[in-house]
Amino acid sequence: MARILVVDDDPGIRSLLTDVLELEDYEVSVAVDGVAAVQAVQTVSPDFVVLDVMMPGLDGFAVLAAIRDLPGEPIPVLMLTAAAEPGTGSRAWAGGVDYYLAKPFSADAVLDLIDGVLSQQVPVSER
Repeated sequence: MARILVVDDDPGIRSLLTDVLELEDYEVSVAVDGVAAVQAVQTVSPDFVVLDVMMPGLDGFAVLAAIRDLPGEPIPVLMLTAAAEPGTGSRAWAGGVDYYLAKPFSADAVLDLIDGVLSQQVPVSER
């Protein structure tokens, strides 16, 4: 069973993604902020991370940098953002994100992406 880490300060989004992923038999862990996310990545060893950009404490970009600094195989990361600021997407790509979706998003789009990546149908971007 693949392990997914969902990182978002919005309880509604955490709950939605957890419910959808658990229905598909994924093992889901959650983190409510960037500091908890960095700790969870190290303790849970997720197979995939769904990461919000704007959070208290460490933002998603800082968490992404911490994930990319880890040794070993890179963990696929999908960033979710409500930020409409120009440059947010390019900053995410420059930071090494694999996938990027703007909020609002459909839970099916997230699930399809994760299913595809973990079944190796969707390639992880070159780093």
